[in-house]
Amino acid sequence: MLSNTGNFLLILSILFTSFIIYQSFACLKKTNDVIFKSIYKISLLQSTTILICFFTLVGAFMVSDFSLINVYQNSHTLKPIFYKISGTWGNHEGSLLLWVIILTIFSFLFLITNKNHPKNYRINTLIIQNILILGFLFFILFNSNPFSSISPIPKEGLGLNPILQDPALAIHPPLLYVGFVGSSIYFSAAMASVITNYSGKFFAQSIKSWVIISWSFQTLGILVGSIWAYYELGWGGFWFWDPVENASLLPWFAMTALLHSLLVLEKRNILYFWSIILCLLTFTLSVTGTFLVRSGILNSVHTFANDPSRGIYILSFLSLMIFASVYILFTKYKPTNDQINSNSKETFILINNWFMMFYLITVLLGTLYPIITDAISNNKISVGPPFYNSVIIPVVIIFLFFMAIGPKVRWIKNEFLNFKDLLKIIVGAIAVNFIITYFFKSYSLISNLIIISSVFLIISTISDAFKKPKINFARIISHFSFGFLIFFIGLNHNFSIEKDFNLKLGETKKIDNFNFELKDLKLQQYDNYKAVIGKIQISDLSTNKKRTLNPEIRIYDNPQTLTYEASIKTNFFRDYYLTMSNIDRSEYYNIKFQEKPLMIWIWISVVMLSFGGFLSFIRNAKNN
Repeated sequence: MLSNTGNFLLILSILFTSFIIYQSFACLKKTNDVIFKSIYKISLLQSTTILICFFTLVGAFMVSDFSLINVYQNSHTLKPIFYKISGTWGNHEGSLLLWVIILTIFSFLFLITNKNHPKNYRINTLIIQNILILGFLFFILFNSNPFSSISPIPKEGLGLNPILQDPALAIHPPLLYVGFVGSSIYFSAAMASVITNYSGKFFAQSIKSWVIISWSFQTLGILVGSIWAYYELGWGGFWFWDPVENASLLPWFAMTALLHSLLVLEKRNILYFWSIILCLLTFTLSVTGTFLVRSGILNSVHTFANDPSRGIYILSFLSLMIFASVYILFTKYKPTNDQINSNSKETFILINNWFMMFYLITVLLGTLYPIITDAISNNKISVGPPFYNSVIIPVVIIFLFFMAIGPKVRWIKNEFLNFKDLLKIIVGAIAVNFIITYFFKSYSLISNLIIISSVFLIISTISDAFKKPKINFARIISHFSFGFLIFFIGLNHNFSIEKDFNLKLGETKKIDNFNFELKDLKLQQYDNYKAVIGKIQISDLSTNKKRTLNPEIRIYDNPQTLTYEASIKTNFFRDYYLTMSNIDRSEYYNIKFQEKPLMIWIWISVVMLSFGGFLSFIRNAKNN
């Protein structure tokens, strides 16, 4: 029943989408308010149909309708209701349906919220956006159908990968998809802008809010995914440079550069070509990330699918999209002569863009190089944190200085820079670094420079807030938060402690300033898993404080999986992080302990960074 309903709604969505494209072309040929109003109505019907289709799938998961292959493969009757619902998008087919929902809603919202812009520009945007929607709908219906049925109907499902059964990972995909898929609307708008020659300030205003909102959600999505990896995967870090992690970071670099380019385009009517290229690049990277995650060429816990046919479809769709957009750009784009003074805010924003492109290319090469090498020579290699850290960190130091100075520079032409103020700030940053070194310990030259440059940005941003008559709180918060993010990452990296040892029940072990005692082990039964819970007492000999951590070894039956859950004690100064695993069913347990200073402030910094984005969105909405 639900299979037929879902497929009917998918077909209906395809018909509505096709009719929107047909009516939009008709509206371009003949300006007719009746046709234009009908497009509004069909767009509303299209959005409603897609939403009902998605909630039909949610309902199938909630009632454990195992007549659907998707539900059978990704759910189980004993699974908690929260994970049944989140399981809807915790798989390839359901997540693609969520993609189409966001594509459709953004299409409809763009149509109704940009009434002050030319009709032809809006209609062309609608055509391109709905071609994208149609492409994904065909992909869902014929290749990745969440409503495919199975017969005979199984009595029980296979369940969802246990490490994906987590609150953070339940909200991670929707947040990330608003960022990923949200970039589609300004990709479509950019193409429409080139086709209709609608450029400059008003084009920037038409897409600025969409860029800000997708950037803000993308930032939150990356944060939630990072927090999940921190406590769920057991390695205790905030970023591992996993290829799938990189797939979400790549569009973020492009979005950040685009956001700054739009500021120049809106203010000075220059960097239009930059803005168009970055619109295309952002969505292209989003679809590239989708290809990497779903094609089966990556081996990661994050990947959704392992089906080459799906990868071929996405790769073909991606290639067609790139060639079509490049063709439109070079046949329709009219070059402009942008005059930029070397000592101006525009130049600093342009420098910011080049930094973002450097980070993007570095991460892209690090992600794709192992795949290309494997395909050509059949040699499997890995590119890990050492590569990214050695290439990116030195450049980040220079970038932070430019990021601090840029907002102080005026538009068009800056007559002078107050070097006396900058000298005071750099002296203050060096003093802070000296205090940290003096009271804790010395560390590498590169680490010193990271601390100095991040503190320079923090102090410089605070001084801007007091000196400028009109305060841009969104920029102040975002730059301030980014400075703190790098600062806390630097301190966390330098002063983390990691210990790896074996313990048996009742044994105590002294390592440096810590005593570890495995006091107890107990078996606990939960709804969909059993857990061996350890009770490990950690005594800090330097402060005489005792803490008890309870790491778990979880045993799942559906599917049969063993996971190791970290126990974390968090305060404002540090995290105590501990995992436990059994050694070949012996009486000994392997204990991995980490003391991670200022970990919570890394998360807070990213939340504040995203908050700055939402604040900018509200500010931009009021001004427009």
